Amino acid sequence: MAHWLVTGSNRGIGLELCRQLAARGDSVIAVCRSPSAELDGLGLRIEAGIELSDGASIASLVGRLQGIHLAGVILNAGILEADGLDDLDAASVRRQFEVNALAPLLLSRALLDNLGHGSRLALITSRMGSIDDNGSGGYYGYRLSKTALNMAGRSLAIDLRPRGIAVAILHPGMVATRMVGFSGIPPADAAQGLLARIDGLTLANSGSFWHANGEVLPW
Repeated sequence: MAHWLVTGSNRGIGLELCRQLAARGDSVIAVCRSPSAELDGLGLRIEAGIELSDGASIASLVGRLQGIHLAGVILNAGILEADGLDDLDAASVRRQFEVNALAPLLLSRALLDNLGHGSRLALITSRMGSIDDNGSGGYYGYRLSKTALNMAGRSLAIDLRPRGIAVAILHPGMVATRMVGFSGIPPADAAQGLLARIDGLTLANSGSFWHANGEVLPW
């Protein structure tokens, strides 16, 4: 049985990823700050109380995972705080950068002993991190953080290639979650597309930036 770890697992896309992985027979380790009733109902191993922007919390999580080989890691946790040029808040930008970009990078490094040849690492990013695709401006903190995550993913793909670990940088689409006011496609559809991309991940296409529907996105 393959072991998978999913962050941001208590609702939205993360919850649905956990549900679909479990439904196909994989063992899922669901990581979150606080579990939801929906997550509890899946009967998975839940690692709660994890604040991924805190180094001690990451170390605590990794300590609980000693000896577990992970076939896949999906780093889905993130935050979005709307800001424009007129109401730009430096603290908000830093907070989004730490949660959306730095935390996934640090957790990826911390989990290296749990990964091996054939493991897959998926970073859930956003099309809003594409410089070339930015035609509307605004959302400075979110855009900056997701662009940084994309670059981290590209570097991870290069650095982890000798270990046989492939990396996907994935945009789920506009998904109907609380983060965006429940406007968009159902989380189940987004999760299905994301898993299709992750299942098709190899060292040959590692480091690519995809939409969940399979479209290769511009940097």
